[in-house]
Amino acid sequence: MDIPVFAEKQIELLQAERDADITLQTSLLSTLPPTALLRHGLALTNLLPTSQRTGFGGRTIIDLQPDPAIFPTGLLPPHGIRQGDIVRLEVQPGGSASKKEKADAKAAGIEGVVHRVFEERLALAVETTGDEVDRIWSGKRLWVVKVANEVTFKRMEKAMGFLKALGEKGDTTGLVDVLFGRRAAKEVPEGYEKMEVNWFDDGLNDSQKQAVRFALASEEVALIHGPPGTGKTQTLLEIILQLATPPTTSSSTPPTPKKILVCGPSNISVDNIVLRLPSSLPVIRMGHPARLLPQVIKRSLDNLTRTSEQGEIINDVRKEMDDLLSKLKATGKTRMKGRARKEGWDTVRHLRGEYREREKKCVTEIVKWSEVVLATLHGAGSKQLWSEKFDIVLIDEGSQALEAQCWIPLLLTNKSSIQKLILAGDPMQLPPTIKSQTKGSIPKPPRTKTEIPESLEITLFSRLLAIHGEGIKRLLTTQYRMHATIMHFPSQELYNGSLIAASSVAERLLCTSLPYPVTKTEDTSIPLLFIDTQGGLFPEDSSPSTPSAKSPTSESKSNTLEARVVATHVHALIAAGVHPEDIGVLTPYSAQVSLITKLLRGTYPAVEVNTVDSFQGREKEAVVFSLVRSNDENEVGFLKDKRRVNVAVTRPRCHLCVVGDAETVGQGGKGGFLGRWIGWLESAEEAEVRYADVGEVLAGWAGGIEVEAED
Repeated sequence: MDIPVFAEKQIELLQAERDADITLQTSLLSTLPPTALLRHGLALTNLLPTSQRTGFGGRTIIDLQPDPAIFPTGLLPPHGIRQGDIVRLEVQPGGSASKKEKADAKAAGIEGVVHRVFEERLALAVETTGDEVDRIWSGKRLWVVKVANEVTFKRMEKAMGFLKALGEKGDTTGLVDVLFGRRAAKEVPEGYEKMEVNWFDDGLNDSQKQAVRFALASEEVALIHGPPGTGKTQTLLEIILQLATPPTTSSSTPPTPKKILVCGPSNISVDNIVLRLPSSLPVIRMGHPARLLPQVIKRSLDNLTRTSEQGEIINDVRKEMDDLLSKLKATGKTRMKGRARKEGWDTVRHLRGEYREREKKCVTEIVKWSEVVLATLHGAGSKQLWSEKFDIVLIDEGSQALEAQCWIPLLLTNKSSIQKLILAGDPMQLPPTIKSQTKGSIPKPPRTKTEIPESLEITLFSRLLAIHGEGIKRLLTTQYRMHATIMHFPSQELYNGSLIAASSVAERLLCTSLPYPVTKTEDTSIPLLFIDTQGGLFPEDSSPSTPSAKSPTSESKSNTLEARVVATHVHALIAAGVHPEDIGVLTPYSAQVSLITKLLRGTYPAVEVNTVDSFQGREKEAVVFSLVRSNDENEVGFLKDKRRVNVAVTRPRCHLCVVGDAETVGQGGKGGFLGRWIGWLESAEEAEVRYADVGEVLAGWAGGIEVEAED
């Protein structure tokens, strides 16, 4: 494969994706008033700054509280701003503000990351200091507005630019050549399956142990294919421990510890690994503290910097800065003015420089001391890691990551030392979401090993499989989530019939397997149910587009009668004793999410209703899957993608209920995964098919619940 051409194409696709992201954001911010932006989770209005202090990296932490004149309770209104969001803090324009006034307010604003969210205040971390922060202390109301994250795009483009330069110079060697198929990966030694391993986790099954042995024996690249519920994270933990702290064996040559950079596309994918690593292992979690789980903070760079020996000196400088900032923010007679104020800000800048210099030295020592460094893929491009040497890069959830993201840890850390890539994921589940791609389209993978991918949806995991074949991959085969009947069809269709249900889950039912009593009913005693709405009287709603909660301008689909069928089934499960929090309702369409939420929230607010895409990686005891589509044209939209359907039907542990029109999805998805699944149901043991009746639905529990129209 031509590396410069590949890199250039990736840069082109990334620019299109960034443009799509910015266009959507700009469209919403320019067309919707502040109240609508608040309602759709894109802004938080009517705030006043109350205090500021110094945070990690010399950042300024600004506390914002709701204006008591508008919110007398002192509590923030319901909003969608979350910890870790990138936002702009600006003076809030009035209702009669001109375009120039709005533009001036935006230009004077400052960008930051939401550090913490409380009921009564918001803490924002910003890079700017001094007069720039001082500008917003004007007594005027402020607001925070979500913005597109351009840092990630810049790091991906930087990695692709570096890759392009390497290709043009002909400097690619070793691992890079293997990842582009310029040469075959070195074969694992014969007999590796029997290599002696002293296991940290004796509970690993045979397929997990073979995957670990394969990852240890592979010299350059190893793919770990983890279907739903097969213990992929457990396997990766064993690999990390074996590499970072190899136990002694009977071999005459003692194993050498490896320094590992562990990455994932999201903070939660990385934090899930951090939480399960033993406390005795020297590890460090890179990343902004605002984006980490609270349980992970103690192993974060921020916390380790504070608690180290050098951290005491750093804390003294921090305290001196904060004391001075308090004086600069004082009002009334004690307010610093004129020259004293200017000198005060100059001192803050000087102290901040000293703070960052001392902190930099401290960070360098901590990173060198850590056997394992963990970061998001784009976080691996942070300057703290630029000069650090790693032996191995391990990437989890590689099938959900853009390929350009995966090159950040491979190229933007020390360029020459990385010997091996271990990539884990499942290409049979959903790939990364691409906004610049036509909705519902499924890009075709490259037809040859040298063809340049035309879509960002083609991941490094899939591309390596296409180049090197199954020999570089090991499949985990024992799953610990689903009843065997729920598992059967996905296993046959997508995993070559290789999956085995562990004995502990193979016969799980709602009425026998939950840690609390559930009455045995026709619903709780079966693992798999399809409720056929038979089209006709259960058509999808005719409105061409419905605003979604996340993107008010996007098209979506809904089916009101089918939503009532779903709500009725949820009610039946809860009436039998299933706890609401153990039930999930999934659908491909955000408009249907909104509809079902309105039907359930008054009585069962703990039932989680979400899109399939948002639920990947999660599980529930019972899942109800609403297909939505029912039309004369047999259009199935998102349901064409077998990966989306696979995610939906592999989330439940005990009970899966699918509600939809067999005629539409069977014909529209003819020859596809969902169409074959419908056909398989007819002969499946322990699966049941029922037929919905409009009269019974309207007379049933959810039939009389009024559903308000969207705002």
